[in-house]
Amino acid sequence: MCVRFQDKKFKKALENLKLAPIFNTSKLITLLLGGLEMLARVYRDPMDTFREFRGELDRMFNTNAVGYTDTATDWVPAVDIKEAKGAYELIADVPGVEPKDIDVSFEDGVLTVKGERKSESKEEKEGYTRTERTYGSFYRRFTLPDSADADNISAKTEHGVLKLHIPKKDKVLPKKISVEG
Repeated sequence: MCVRFQDKKFKKALENLKLAPIFNTSKLITLLLGGLEMLARVYRDPMDTFREFRGELDRMFNTNAVGYTDTATDWVPAVDIKEAKGAYELIADVPGVEPKDIDVSFEDGVLTVKGERKSESKEEKEGYTRTERTYGSFYRRFTLPDSADADNISAKTEHGVLKLHIPKKDKVLPKKISVEG
């Protein structure tokens, strides 16, 4: 490898190095660049290990980062859960799912949201007809705290977003139980 420098200040700075008497400038530069090439070949980004680990987990659980599985029948909608002063809010992205196809239930402190989407689009143009069908079901479960008021949970959908409103119960003070002897 041959390197030439037009900048006289840089060349002068290299000549002033303590190594200059041992190596001439071109040999020093070649040595430095060769070392950098070797480092570039050996260097491994530490985040690669984490990316590989995440890929293995995704493959093991058969989902990718967006939430869709490798099968065409299942999918996992993205869900946000927020805690407000008097209630919990659960917001799920369920595009293409009709309200009649969503089932929400609460049993033993566990809120279950499941549903199914079915859609078909048909396009007819000159000489061809294109039909796309999308089918898929989802099933999500959430353990709610004891402060959740199961009797007053409400759900509504709007523009492909399911919103669940889970009110909190009034705080109940602990009851003192006397022990008779």
